Amino acid sequence: MSDTSRRPRKPGKPYRRPQKDPVRILAFEALRAVDERDAYANLVLPPLLRKAREGGEFDGRDAALATELVYGTLRRQGTYDAVIAECVDRPLREVDPPVLDVLSLGAHQLLGTRIPSHAAVSATVELARVVLGDGRAKFVNAVLRKVAQHDLDGWLERVAPPYDEDPEDHLAVVHSHPRWVVSALWDSLGGGRAGIEELLAADNERPEVTLVARPGRATADELLREDAAVPGRWSPFAVRLTEGGEPGSIEAVRDGRAGVQDEGSQLVALALANAPLDGPDEKWLDGCAGPGGKAALLAALAAERGAALLASEKQPHRAGLVAKALAGNPGPYQVIAADGTRPPWRAGSFDRVLMDVPCTGLGALRRRPEARWRRRPEDLDGFAPLQRGLLRTALESVRVGGVVGYATCSPHLAETRAVVADVLKQFPQTEPVDARPLLPGVPDLGDGPDVQLWPHRHGTDAMYLAVVRRTG
Repeated sequence: MSDTSRRPRKPGKPYRRPQKDPVRILAFEALRAVDERDAYANLVLPPLLRKAREGGEFDGRDAALATELVYGTLRRQGTYDAVIAECVDRPLREVDPPVLDVLSLGAHQLLGTRIPSHAAVSATVELARVVLGDGRAKFVNAVLRKVAQHDLDGWLERVAPPYDEDPEDHLAVVHSHPRWVVSALWDSLGGGRAGIEELLAADNERPEVTLVARPGRATADELLREDAAVPGRWSPFAVRLTEGGEPGSIEAVRDGRAGVQDEGSQLVALALANAPLDGPDEKWLDGCAGPGGKAALLAALAAERGAALLASEKQPHRAGLVAKALAGNPGPYQVIAADGTRPPWRAGSFDRVLMDVPCTGLGALRRRPEARWRRRPEDLDGFAPLQRGLLRTALESVRVGGVVGYATCSPHLAETRAVVADVLKQFPQTEPVDARPLLPGVPDLGDGPDVQLWPHRHGTDAMYLAVVRRTG
C-alpha cells in the first residue's frame, strides 16, 4: 500500500496514483507465493491466470507475458541476484524479499526479454509503487537504472568469474544454477565443457507441453488434430504442443483419456512394460504411484494384455490423484494408500514392479525452476534411506523371473547408480537387464545397462531407469 498518504505533498506537484498493471501484479503475487509458502509456480500460476481470465482482466497475450515473467525470473534468479548485488549498496540478504522480487522482475524484463529498457523500468517502478509504496519505488528505480546500463552479456562479463579460474562458479552464474548442482550434473554427464553448457542451457528453456494418449482410451492421431500439435519424439503415445496451449481445453484431457506427461516419464513406463519376462504376466505394481501419470499409462498397457495393476501411494491425497488418473481404465486395477517400505502385499506377488522413487527432482528443473534454489546437498542424505528401502521392497515384491524398474527424476549419481549398486549387493539372486533396447529409437543412452535421459539430448526430463530381473 502506498505510503504517500502519510507524507506532505510538495507544492505544485499533485499526487499521481500509481497505474495498476494486472500482468505484473499477478507475476509479483506468484513470486511471493513461491518465496513465502515454498509453493511451486506450476501449481500457483494456473489458478491465478484462470481467475484473471474469468474476471476479464487478461487475454491470451497477457497470460503468456505473465507466465514468461514468472518462469523467466525464477530460472534466471541466480544470475539476476549477481547483477542486482552489483547495483545495491548492501548485501542482498538485507534487501526485503518483496523488494528483491520486484527488482528481479525488472531485471528479467531488462536482460531477458525484448521489452524496451525505458518501458521495463517504468512498468516495474509503477509495480513497486502499487505493491511496495513510493519510498521503496524510488530505490527500485535507482537500482534498475543501473541494471539497464549493460545487456546480459555485458553483465556476465562483470559478475561471472572467468571459466579458466573457476569453471563451476562461472557456469553457476552464467547459467543460473547453484554451484553444487552444476558439479553434480557435470559428474553425472561426464565429458567436457560443451555438454554441461548444453545441459544447463536446456534447463533454462521453456519446455513444451507433452500429452500422452492412454492406450485403449485415446490415440495420438486424435490428439494430433489439435492446433500446433506434433508427434512425440520417442513414445508412440506422445504428442507435443509446440506453442504451449491449454491442455484443459482438450476434450480427451478433460475426460481423462489423455493426460499431460513428459515423454521421459512415458518411456520409463513403456520400458518396464516391454522388458522380457519369464512366466506369467498378470500382476503389475506401481509402488510409488503418485500423482498417477506413469500408473495411468501402465494400467492401460496392462489392460491390453489382460493384466491388472496395483497402484500404491503413501500419501492419501496423492493416492486420490492416482485414482482420478486411473478412473475409466478399461482393465482391472486397484489404488491403495500404503507405505512402500512396509508393504501390505505378500512377497513375490508381482510379475512387473515399477519404483519411481522420491528424489531431489534435479531432472525436472525446466518445469520446476525454483527447485534448484530450494534443494541442498544434504537433501541427498534424507532421500537415500527411502530410495534404498523402496528398491529393496520392489525386489522382494517381484516373483522369480519377474522384472523391477527403478526410476528417478534426478540424474544425480547418489540417487541413481549408487542406490542400485548398494541394494543389489544385498540381492545376489538378481541380474541387470540392458534397458537400452527397451527404448527403441532413442539415441545416446550410454554404455548401459541402465539409461539416463537428458533435456539437451532427448528433449525430456532427466529421467533415470535401471531394470533388474529376479533370478532366485
